[in-house]
Amino acid sequence: MSVIEVRPATEFDDVAMLVGPKKPTSNVCFCLSYRIGNKENVALRGSARAERVRELCHSDPPPGVIAYLGDEPVGWAALHPRSETSFARNRLIPNVDDLDVWSLWCFRVRPGYRKQGISHALVNGAVAYARERGAPAIEGYPVDNRGEKVNPTMAYVGTRALFEDAGFEQAAETGSVLDGFPRVLMRLDLRDGGVPGRGAPTRDVGGRT
Repeated sequence: MSVIEVRPATEFDDVAMLVGPKKPTSNVCFCLSYRIGNKENVALRGSARAERVRELCHSDPPPGVIAYLGDEPVGWAALHPRSETSFARNRLIPNVDDLDVWSLWCFRVRPGYRKQGISHALVNGAVAYARERGAPAIEGYPVDNRGEKVNPTMAYVGTRALFEDAGFEQAAETGSVLDGFPRVLMRLDLRDGGVPGRGAPTRDVGGRT
């Protein structure tokens, strides 16, 4: 089995391949809706969206992590301190406590690479990177689909089982519903040595090894 390496999303071209629109001038996607304020997100149009993402890739921390098979980018996960995302003001997804928790909220696996453990590797890699950066905890907001099929276009938030496999536990219910399924707040405390669960093997997220 090929080793999946998860690295910080510092390469704009790789981010664009995974979450950018098919037409560079399009006003959608790039996984910005939760990362930046709604006013800015709506105002950014065409090439300005791409330039904003390029700027985020050069920021510290970058906007997420990317899974690679060799040098081929195959998966994306959005990751950032919650206080600097719209989740800090979300009325449907509660703040559990005052910890400076990091949020993990969007997954994308390229067609042709699905069902190969890449989503699991992304969660594990995101946890490792958040811990490396000193995050006290990391949380996600997946659907609790109880094994039922989720519409692929709505599966970007992940499933409860995906997070449980990485050691997360439910910390709260939310008022959010997606594709008819309730979303739950899953949390992994990194202060007590919380570790990623089973899944595809990953390598050092700090860079190429």
